[in-house]
Amino acid sequence: MLRYLTSRIVATFVMALLATLIVFLIVSLVPGDPVLSQLGDMAASNPEIVKAYRAKWGLDLPLYEQYWIFLTRLLNGDLGISITSQRPVMADIAQYAPATIELGTIAFILSVVIGVPFGIAAAVARDSWIDHSARFISLIGVSSPVFWLAFIMLTVFYGWLQIAPGPGRLDPIDLPPPRVTGAFLIDSALASRWDLLHTAVAHLVLPSIVLCAATLGLITRTTRASMLDTLGQDYVRVARAKGLRERAVIVAHALPNALIPVVTLGGLAYANLLTGTVMTETIFSWPGLGLYTFRSALALDIPAIMGMTLVFAFVYLLINLLVDLSYAVLDPRVLKR
Repeated sequence: MLRYLTSRIVATFVMALLATLIVFLIVSLVPGDPVLSQLGDMAASNPEIVKAYRAKWGLDLPLYEQYWIFLTRLLNGDLGISITSQRPVMADIAQYAPATIELGTIAFILSVVIGVPFGIAAAVARDSWIDHSARFISLIGVSSPVFWLAFIMLTVFYGWLQIAPGPGRLDPIDLPPPRVTGAFLIDSALASRWDLLHTAVAHLVLPSIVLCAATLGLITRTTRASMLDTLGQDYVRVARAKGLRERAVIVAHALPNALIPVVTLGGLAYANLLTGTVMTETIFSWPGLGLYTFRSALALDIPAIMGMTLVFAFVYLLINLLVDLSYAVLDPRVLKR
């Protein structure tokens, strides 16, 4: 176990180091001059102002020096100062991250709670109306573009039917609860503000449905395919031949082995929900990391762009590490390979 754990951690560390180098090089080669985007034409036409600006942000140094400075600061938890907000990028991330984590987690929970049982039912009742319905819903969820589904949801439920609140995390007249975690659901409950809790839940419904649509389809299809493969194994036939109830065969024998690919996909899906919310957060005016990334990209805020890209990369690496470690729990044979 220790050897497997060590190898996974070392591999994750190496990939994280490579990610910092790749991100730095990509951002350095992005077309566009941050000086022009921040100073404007008048100030950018003054050589002294441009020189002072480049010196302040280290843009006049060679690339290898810029990378070494960036890596040294990163190891100290410093992602630099945002050119747009004039605040530490880490402070901006701490401000916006809870909204994204809250939205992504709710969407992921919906995907798992609905998708896994739906996939199991589709596999057990193969070629029935349940199976056909599961495949049809999965196909719609996977093939629907996020921006299209978001606009449809807003138009129908907010514009026409008027049964859902508008964009944002709360109504315009509401003040946020006292900040403890930054997640409005938790902070409202801690402050015993049940009215705010109800409002926060209502505002989460549409964006979480939009986010979980594609993930729900993938989890349902993967669960169905994995269960069909597992139900055809010899040990399942033996369990049935012994006279075990079908429920016991499915839950105790087939499901644990069928969950391995579902866990793999689920981990990557959760990482995608935390890092791929740019379109959803922009449309729903959700003040999270996706909206922050979008605004930073428009302003060519290089420190913020680098910081957010690294955060997204580290999220994927961390969740991938947790998924690898979960294999050892679900399938002990992994430790012997």
